[in-house]
Formats: sequence, structure tokens, C-alpha cells
Amino acid sequence: RWEELHVLASEPPERHLLFAGDAADAANGLYSTLSEPVCTATAPGCKVESHPCERRTLETVKELAGNYVCWKSSQQPNAVQASLCPFIRWKRVLIKHPSRCFRTVCPDPCDSQPCQNGGTCVPEGLDRYHCLCVLGYGADVHCAAKLSLECGVDLLFLVDSSAGVTLEGFLRFKAFLKRFLQAMVGQDSPVSVGVAQYDDDVRIPIELGQHKDTLGLMKSIDTLNFSGGRTLTGRALQYIAQHGFRSTPVFADVQDDLPRVVVLLTDSKSQDSVAEAAKYMKDQNLFLIGVGSSFVRAELSTVTGNPQQTIVYSDPQDLFSRIPELQRKICSVGRSEGCQAQSLDLAFAVDASSGVGLENFLHLRHFVRSSCLHFVINRDVTQIALVIYGSKAHTVFALDTHTSNSAVLQAIEQVPFLGDSASAGSALLHVYSDVMTVQKGARPGVNKAVVLLTNGGGMQDAAAPAQQLRHNGILVFVVVIGDAERDTLLRVAGSPSYLVHVSSYEDLQYYQGLIMERVCEEARSPVNLCKPNPCMNQGVCILGPGSYRCECHGWEGPHCETRVLQGDSPRSPALPLRSHVQWSPRGLQHFSRALQHSKR
Repeated sequence: RWEELHVLASEPPERHLLFAGDAADAANGLYSTLSEPVCTATAPGCKVESHPCERRTLETVKELAGNYVCWKSSQQPNAVQASLCPFIRWKRVLIKHPSRCFRTVCPDPCDSQPCQNGGTCVPEGLDRYHCLCVLGYGADVHCAAKLSLECGVDLLFLVDSSAGVTLEGFLRFKAFLKRFLQAMVGQDSPVSVGVAQYDDDVRIPIELGQHKDTLGLMKSIDTLNFSGGRTLTGRALQYIAQHGFRSTPVFADVQDDLPRVVVLLTDSKSQDSVAEAAKYMKDQNLFLIGVGSSFVRAELSTVTGNPQQTIVYSDPQDLFSRIPELQRKICSVGRSEGCQAQSLDLAFAVDASSGVGLENFLHLRHFVRSSCLHFVINRDVTQIALVIYGSKAHTVFALDTHTSNSAVLQAIEQVPFLGDSASAGSALLHVYSDVMTVQKGARPGVNKAVVLLTNGGGMQDAAAPAQQLRHNGILVFVVVIGDAERDTLLRVAGSPSYLVHVSSYEDLQYYQGLIMERVCEEARSPVNLCKPNPCMNQGVCILGPGSYRCECHGWEGPHCETRVLQGDSPRSPALPLRSHVQWSPRGLQHFSRALQHSKR
């Protein structure tokens, strides 16, 4: 009987007439109501909230069922009158009334999601909690990763201490440094750590390898002071490349040969140019990782040359959750895995036609250069060739031309722009006949791949030579920038798995990790020793278990490389006209080198 309740309740009735759907809400609502005008015992942080609800009542209502004939007496004596009378039926119905309900809401200590890496937060009262951590995590109460820098690297942190990051940002970087090193660097860690900071000037308060124990390292980080000058990141990178990894006087004649990694921590755009300094660092074989907020995302990509080497955090707390990611990026340098240790003969075919244009060609050239940083370039691991093409194809350098990363990187910087019409078919045919051959340094028993970089022009004649490459065991990856005819591109690539479409030249850098990952994945696949054919001069390659042999006609030698003049006897009785010398992968590369030496 809501009317009676309204009369009984104090004014205003909407605050003192409570309705709840169940007993728990009823108790909650009563507590909420008593908290404000009567009691002052509400827990800190709790508040009373109102929300729309319904109150339901089961009521008996009258319902007209119809009119029926009834008999009524009249005023006249002994007279009865027939008439229609309404027939009323009583019915029980559930009636809903819109209303407002009140409840007390207190903050849950788990609302901030304090448990990281899949940990489950368990509240303990209003302001305490504990984390249940998954296996492999639990280095602290928030389920930090139980990780360590077990990879051997020389690691230097370059911390922005300029006015742009503010004192608060600098202190945050210090806290991040301490938490990272506490979690990662143990007593037996093979890592040498140093810390530098910069604004107008560059200082290295913690020299590389100065501290052998974590406690001493933490105390030194605590003494770092905010300086607040200009943000000269380019100057700092140049200085670190020249002075950051100098050997200590005691071991000045000893080279440890560990990978050298620089981690840049910044949240402020540089006031000087960073591109040249970053290039200089890479020329010194320094591996650069950039860490910063989304505000400096573009600059970090410029500095590192590869978005895969940048870590961008969305808010200050997000920075600390990136510790495992930073560990993985640092240790990817020190490990020999993927392309780092896999033998591969790789050729880049780059469109240098007028359809691409000079400015976009420089983007392609930079992409090739930064892609080469994914590989260890020498005779035994990865060999790289570069072909540029317009209407004709030109070999910039062959597979066996350069034997080091620095030599390849320097050669790429000298690649000219051609500027005429494009023929991708002639480029792929050139790779088939004049690059991926034993005579030009291709190694039997080693996986082979071609990466074609194009704007999609001049592809009409490319499908046949691409198929010829695939038939000889050479993978063809097609990377197209801009709008192009997809059906034509698919015929060249052979499969959507080997076709990468990029919307603009500026976005090409963001696909580098994906493309190189696909190339490396294919480099780990089994090799057919007879593809491409290692036998020269129309020799027939015959595959055996773990080896092959060349069957020669009019030629002799392990790979049919020496002509037999008519009437002459073979030079060696062990190698008749039809040579059947077997070669295993162990001896293939040695023969390839010997053959190249004899040509020279």
C-alpha cells in the first residue's frame, strides 16, 4: 500500500521511501540513506549513488466483465423490472512503478588492475589486495616478469634530461631504469651496463661496466640529477657513438665482440637533426632501441630506422609494463636465431624507374639498407645482392661482392637513380640468369630468395621469369607500394603469402619486420640441393641422399666447369667425360669459393 507508506515516511519521500529488488539491496539502500543525514561512518572514498529502478506491487483491481440482465424492484408495489446491470470481476495484477533506488558504492582496490602479466587481483577489504601470479611471473607483488638479461650485450642507457621531459618525466625514467635493472640484471648476468644523460651537453656518469653489482648500480642511478637544458638528441647520439663504448684503459687492447646496444629514453622532440647521427651510430654497428611516449613516435622511428626497434607507451604507468618487451628487444641482438644464424642467398630487385621518382626511390633504398641490418653478412651465413632496374636491369653488387655488413651498407648508399621506364620482367630474368648462379657467388645447398620492390608498373612481363625462379627453388617476394593491379601481382608472387601491399612509401618502414620475418621463415625450410641447378654448361644435377652429382656432356669437373677439347683425354682419370662426383652440403660452399677465386 504505497499511498500509506508515502504518508508514513519523512519528507522528501523519494529519499525516505525505499524499494529494493532483493534483501541485499534493501540493506544497502538503508545503509546509504542512514549514512548522509544520520550517520557519519561512511568509509573513506565511498559515496551514495542513485539509479533508476522499478517498484512492483501485487494489487487487486476491478475489471468490467460486461453487462448482464438483472431484476430490479420498482417503486410500484408488487412490481419487478428487468434491466442491464454491469458485471464486475476482481483481478490480481503486478503493477510496475518507475522509481529511483539508492546504494553506497565503495572503490574496489582491484579497480586499477594492479596485477600485471595475467595475474588475478584478490581484494582484501576496502583498500588492500594481493595478486595471484601465473607461472613465470611473480618477481614482485604485482606479478612482474621473472626475467633476466641472460644475453651477452654491452648496454648503455641514454636518458633525456632536458627541460622538455620536465623533472617529473626525468624522475619517471630513473624509476623505470631502477625497476628494469633490478628485474633483469642479476649477480651472474653477462651484461655490462652504463648510463648517460643529455640536454645541451652529454655526460656519462655511469661508465659501461663500472658496477659489477646491482646495489652499487642502483645507488649511482639515485645520484643522477635533472639538468633541464635544450633537447639536443642528435648531438647526444653522435657523442655516444664516439665515446660511449670506449674500452677501459686496463683492457684497451681487448675487444669483447659483444653486441653494443643503446637504449634511448626520451619524451621530448629533438631541437637538432637526428637522422645523420642515427645513421652514424648504425655505421658503427651500434644497435639502437628508442623508448618514448606516443608524442615522439615519429622521431623514434627516424632514429632507429625500424618501428620494430621502438617502444611507445600510452601513459606513464604503461611505461613500466613495457619492461618484458624491452628485455626481448635487447636480447634479440645478442642471440643467434632466425636470420642471424641461417644461411641465405638474398637478392633485392629495386624499381628505379621514373614511375617511382627520385624521392620515393630514396625510401626504397633506405628500406633495403635497414633490412640488411637483420642479417649477419659473410660467406658462411647470409650473402646479399642488389639489382636496380628501369627498362634494363643492372647488378649494383653480386652475392659474393661484399663480405661484411658495413661494406654492404656503404655500397647501398651509392646506388644511383635510373629514371627511365620500368620492366620488372627483365629484372627478374636478370636475377635468374646473372645473379642466382654459382658463377656469381650463389651457394649450392643454401636457400635463396628475391625481394622485388615496385610501384606496380612494368609488371606485365614479370610472371614468366618469376615462375622460372620458383621452379628453380628461388622464392619471390613482391612488395608493391601504392595502387596496382592485384591479379597481375598475384601471378608474379605466385601466392598471397608472398605479396605485400603497402599504401605509401612513408608506410613502407612499418612493414619491414613482417617482410623480413617471412623471408627468415622461408630460409629455415628444407633445401633441394639441385635447385637451382649447381651444374654448369648444361650439366644434369642428380640428387642423392644428402648429396648430389653432376652428369656432364663435353665438360668435366665436379660442376662441369672445364671444357674437354675434342680428341683430348680427360685431365684426370677420376673424372671421365660423364662425371659422377658426389657433393654434400659440407663441401659446396668451399667449392663455390674456389671457383670464384679461379675466375679472378
